[in-house]
Formats: sequence, structure tokens, C-alpha cells
Amino acid sequence: MEFLHTFVASHAVILSATLLILAYIFIALEKIPKVTIALIGATIAIILGLVSQTKMLDGAINPHYFINFVDFNVIFLLVSMMIIVAITTRSGVFTWIANELLKFCKGHPVKILFALGIFTAAVSALLDNVTTVILILPVTFAIAKKMDINPIPYLIVEIFSSNIGGTATLIGDPPNIIIGSAAGFSFMDFINELTLIVAIILVAVLFVMYLLFKKHLVTTEEKMAQVAQIDNSKTIEDIPLLIRSLTVLFLVILGFVLHDKIHLETSVVAMLGASILLLFEKPHEILKDVEWNTIFFFIGLFVIIGALEASGGIKLMAQWLIDVTDGSQAMTCGFVLWISGILSGVIDNIPYTATMAPLIVEIQRELGAQYAYPIWWCLSLGACLGGNLTIIGAAANVYVSENAANKGYPIGFLYFMKYGVLCVTTSLLLSTVYIYLRFLR
Repeated sequence: MEFLHTFVASHAVILSATLLILAYIFIALEKIPKVTIALIGATIAIILGLVSQTKMLDGAINPHYFINFVDFNVIFLLVSMMIIVAITTRSGVFTWIANELLKFCKGHPVKILFALGIFTAAVSALLDNVTTVILILPVTFAIAKKMDINPIPYLIVEIFSSNIGGTATLIGDPPNIIIGSAAGFSFMDFINELTLIVAIILVAVLFVMYLLFKKHLVTTEEKMAQVAQIDNSKTIEDIPLLIRSLTVLFLVILGFVLHDKIHLETSVVAMLGASILLLFEKPHEILKDVEWNTIFFFIGLFVIIGALEASGGIKLMAQWLIDVTDGSQAMTCGFVLWISGILSGVIDNIPYTATMAPLIVEIQRELGAQYAYPIWWCLSLGACLGGNLTIIGAAANVYVSENAANKGYPIGFLYFMKYGVLCVTTSLLLSTVYIYLRFLR
């Protein structure tokens, strides 16, 4: 054991980096569930001593204690928002809104494309994008069936819109939750810095998709009339639940907005809202809807990345990035934006962001908060928007493709990618211009 301890201490950077790379490889292969890989990796890191099992060291908290590397602000915010969304969804309010939008479009296929895109993006900014597509898919398939149209154009637009919309806020996409916690950004920081460019990107992508799909968006006047006359009167069955859940959701979002005034972390505000709603529910039923796989995936991943941080590997990577870009803020921003956009389309953007966040924290320590500030937004834009590159780029993409295949509408990897490349290229080009005009000129 003494030999092992000495060996690990001497090669900690190599061992921790190898562990992280292996975790990435197995996550990308998708042969083993991501949560299993993360928990196995975390366990190995602890057993090898790359992070410590001991909480106290010489009367003080051990800085390498493995729990220290788990960001519980992220964990509790995710769990709490999942509870709030699960309860709010039961009221039927999201389906009701979607149906009203479709009636407003009078069943016109092109108008429906834009309505579904805008609705999906708006909801994804307030909920997570997986929950949003879960809500919108049944409505989409119902519309396509009534109008006798292939639903794939709508589904691809919904995937793109969910990932674009989720980029706009702190809670819209898990990478932003990681970034917000690491950088100390508030809900309003994301609104102030990202809403404008996200809106521009959404409009641009929807227009490009309209040009590509318009020949498929054709139906008869009779079919249009059927969709325009959807009966929405019985969508919401529990009015008290509707009032209760929307009130709490509104107050939670207000709490996020007033984060700097009330001096409460977003996770605490969300926990309060979730706790209030659970008073009126059976907790064991609601907690079934929490994506525990995602939560434990985060926990395991934080420990694996913590091993690299504890070994000094993150600091070495940060110094390498500074050296490669010769300390140029503009080059660093461009590097982080485009590399994040490309890599997040190939590997899951959650582990990628969790790895990059401590790296940018280290850059911030070396060169200051002002230097690092635009780099954080480059990471957010690249990681969230890059998820649109491939069908495995984000959890929402995988969920939609699996459901489409089950309904008899498979979305092939290369078929999706030819639209994904256009979407991500458009998104990153616009983001590059925005970052330059907003922060660098």
C-alpha cells in the first residue's frame, strides 16, 4: 500500500487525466449508462487517493476531501427545479399553451413551425430542455397526424429551439447552472448578457430551417381547419393545482431575478419553492419524476474532475491555454467558443462544461476577473449551442430521436447532422460577432 501511495502521489496528474479521458471515452461510446461510468470513476479516484476520504486534517477541513469538489448549489438547484416542473406539468398548463398557439396559427404548417420553435425556446429558458421536449412531443405528433405531414421537420426545429432557448438563462441548460455556480453569475447576469444574442440566433436558425423544410410543410385546407379547431377546454382539469404551481413558479423565477437583492442562492430559492409545492403532494410520487440518473451523474463527475483539480492538472491546462493564445483575450474567447461548440456536439456538454469551468476559474486567478468575464460567456454559448451539432449532442436530442423512431419516424445520425452543422455554424458565427462587439472591441 505504501508503494501504491507513493506511485499515485508521483503521477497524480497523469492518473487523474487518464481517469477523466477514459470516462469521456466510455460516455461517448454509450455502451454503459453515463451515471454508472461517473460513479465508477469517482470511486476509483477515491480509492487511489487522488481525492481524500478524510474530512478533517490537522484540525481543519481537508481541501482535498472528495465532498468539497461536489457543487451542491448545482445539485440542489437541479433537483428542486425538477420537482417544481414535475408538479407544474401535472396541471396541463404547458399543453394548454401549446394548443392555444396552434389555434392562433390557424393550422398553417409554416406558422406552426415558427410557433413550435418559439414556444419550445421560451419554455426551455425557464425549464430544462429535456422537460420541454417531453411536453411538446405529444402535441407535435398529434398535429402532424391531423395534417398528414411528416413530423421530422417540426422535431428537428424543436431540438434546435430547445437547446438555443436553454442557453438564455441560468436554469435553461445544465451547463449554465455549472457556469453560474463556478463564476458567481446571477440569473439576471445570464438574462442581461445572453438574451439578445439567443433571440437573434433563434430567429436566424428558424428562418434557415424554414428555407430548408418549406417544401415539406404542405397540407390541405381541410386538414388546417381541423388543427385550428382543437378542443382545449378540458386540457386543464385541476385548477387549484394550476394556480398553486404557477404562483410558486413565478415567485421562484422572481427570486432568481432578485438574487442580488435578497441575498439567497438560486438553489435555496428553488428548494423553498419545491418544498412549498410538496406540502400539497405525495412526495414519493413526485420524486419518481426527478431524473436521479442525471443527479448522480453530476455527483460522480464532480469527483472525477475534482481529482484532476487536486492534482494540479487543471492549473497546467489553464497555463497551456494562456501560452497557446499568448495571453490574447480575443484569441482565448474564440478558442473557447468554437472548441466548445464543436466538442459539445460530439461529447455530452455537461461533462465538458464541468471540466472547463475550473479551468476558467484558474485563468481568472492568473489574469483577473475582467479578462475571464467574456470567456465564461463563450463557454456558455459554445457548450449549449454546440449540442445541436449531432443527434447525441444533448439529452433533448437523444430523447426526441428515440421517441420519433418508436413512432415510425427515425432520424438518422447523418441526416440530422447536415442540418445540425448549418444550425451550429450559424449560431457560432453570430456568437463570435456578438462577443467581439459586446466585450472585445
